[in-house]
Amino acid sequence: MRQFTTESRLITEVFPFLTDLPNWVETLMGLGILVLVAWIANFIVKHIVLRIATRWLQRDNLSPLPVVSRFANVVPALIISNGINLVPHLPPTVITVISNVVAASIILFIGMAFSKVLTLAQEVYEQRPDSATRPIKGYVQMLKIVLYAGVGILIIAKLMDESPLLLLSGIGAMAAVVLLVFKDTILSLVASVQLTSNDMLRVGDWIEMPALNADGDVIDIALHTVKVQNWDKTITTIPTHRLISESFKNWRGMSESGGRRIKRSIFIDQNGIRFLTDEEKEDLHRFHLLDEYLGQKKTELAKWNATIEKAGRDPVNSRRVTNIGTFRAYVIEYLRAHADIAKGMTLLVRQLDPTSKGLPIEIYCFTNTTNWTAYEGIQSDIFDHMLAILPEFGLRPFQEPSGLDLQKRLSA
Repeated sequence: MRQFTTESRLITEVFPFLTDLPNWVETLMGLGILVLVAWIANFIVKHIVLRIATRWLQRDNLSPLPVVSRFANVVPALIISNGINLVPHLPPTVITVISNVVAASIILFIGMAFSKVLTLAQEVYEQRPDSATRPIKGYVQMLKIVLYAGVGILIIAKLMDESPLLLLSGIGAMAAVVLLVFKDTILSLVASVQLTSNDMLRVGDWIEMPALNADGDVIDIALHTVKVQNWDKTITTIPTHRLISESFKNWRGMSESGGRRIKRSIFIDQNGIRFLTDEEKEDLHRFHLLDEYLGQKKTELAKWNATIEKAGRDPVNSRRVTNIGTFRAYVIEYLRAHADIAKGMTLLVRQLDPTSKGLPIEIYCFTNTTNWTAYEGIQSDIFDHMLAILPEFGLRPFQEPSGLDLQKRLSA
């Protein structure tokens, strides 16, 4: 009671016109003056001090304004917390409640400020060149969860006017419930650490995950989810822990190599495969790409066949040039001379096992670009040429008979 008398005497000394007013009027006026002072302090800090400080602190389009503004909210709260005792005729219970609420608000403002600090640190980190290879967004989100959990405990303890250790002592009994509630968060955190430490995934990677219909570029890696923008512009959201528990294909290696693989076959009608006559071999010298091959084959076969002739064996035992082998040699030389085919990567043209649909001649090589549009254009141009050049070698592609083929056959 002596405390209120002292405070009342202080108020009346500062504002002598309050001496003849009722107690409740003095209380309301004291509260009004306190709120006004807090508002003026808030205005000065946010609209004057804060703007000046921001101009000095802003660097590289990264403004500390969100961080400082959260700390600025503490100033009016401190004024109310320290000035509430000066309001005359205010019951002790009300003072305690207001003090506790204001203290809880201060804790919340500080927690929000530190959350903004973490966000700002993430933005600064993302400007580094290696941020795409080692994102920290998942770690930042986890730190925010821990931060807000601690803030929540402190706020509850302050509102209850109890020690935070009392609340912490009860958490052990709720461990099972917490693990159940935060199961996905814990799994996602472990998965995020593994993805980052093993460099399995980066923003911008092209990944395929057929189980979840994901086929496109990674646009965001968070604690709980990874967002993939598919080629049809839809967004697939993948739980982070699924990327560890299930398989997915990452095309980053292809992008970094600078070349994209072509692996496609032409099915040749096996009925057209035969040996070339001398006239046909001479005629094929029109292709300058075959000069070296035909000259080498001529020397090689002449040496082999001379032995056969000397032994007096039947000419059927001699080796001869085939149209399918010459075609393969032509394709190899064509690809080697092609400006859009990577020279330092694997290049081969091979026969696969014959099938009921013909003899597959597989082209295996790499383009010197990974651009999808350019890659498809290069691949199409190569196979356009291969299919069109087949008749020059007495070959034709295999195609199952259609109704038109049957009609022509019946007419013949």
